[in-house]
Amino acid sequence: MRERTRALLAHRHFQRFVIGVILINAATLGLETFPAVVEEYGTLLTVVDHVALYIFTAELAAKLYVERAAFVRDPWNLFDTLIVAIAFASTNGGLSVLRALRILRVLRLLSVVPSLRRVVSALLRAMPGMSSIVVLLSLVLYVAAVMATKLYGQTAPHRFGSLPTSLFTLYQTMTGDDWGNIAREVMSRHPTAWIFFTIFILVCTFVVLNLFLAVVVSAMDEENAEERAALEDTSAHIMEDTRAHTQQILDELAALRKEVAELRALRETAPQGPPAGMKKARGKRSRSA
Repeated sequence: MRERTRALLAHRHFQRFVIGVILINAATLGLETFPAVVEEYGTLLTVVDHVALYIFTAELAAKLYVERAAFVRDPWNLFDTLIVAIAFASTNGGLSVLRALRILRVLRLLSVVPSLRRVVSALLRAMPGMSSIVVLLSLVLYVAAVMATKLYGQTAPHRFGSLPTSLFTLYQTMTGDDWGNIAREVMSRHPTAWIFFTIFILVCTFVVLNLFLAVVVSAMDEENAEERAALEDTSAHIMEDTRAHTQQILDELAALRKEVAELRALRETAPQGPPAGMKKARGKRSRSA
């Protein structure tokens, strides 16, 4: 029974069914944001929502039955359990925050779709490198904010009047949000301010932020390389087992051929006696005589 359940959970049709349930549930949760739809189809949307939740719960129960202690060692199983637990809490609670948390069920796609799992794994792998880049970016922002407050605080106090204001303005500049108007406003009083903004944008936007992409791409490459290596190891083990099994069969065939050859040799070297019919006939004649 356990092996049948394991095969069912791993079957691609079942995986597609779960993905379909998640997408349908996501659509119904989105439709609940329209008052007119809720007024007309509210009961149906609630039924679909509860059915989806029961399907997710049954899937988790089946995984727990199949994997037992290994269930809690898989981070994706713990993630799915947390999502389903939040979903149950949101259905029993009356707070709008809890009701809004039901949309978190859509995140189960991360654990069901293998490609999304690889992306999440790569992002988690890239966290150490990204943390170093965040520290570097924070240092650059802090140094630039102190300089901008000292240089342009009198000219544009609403932009660079204090350190927190300067940090926000430079963050806005780094993301490209209306940075041209900010630079023109300062350059109207400080014509050489373009040097400051040019260096800041080059360092933060074109260097530091691109380092994030480089770290993530590198992590994705490592994740794909490990997956390919795992597949190659699995294929190598399968091929090795196949060769060993084939060699065993060949050895058994060779042993059978040897035995057959020995039996043929014994048959050829054994003395040929008279046929059984002749022996019976001779016995009858001797008795009659």
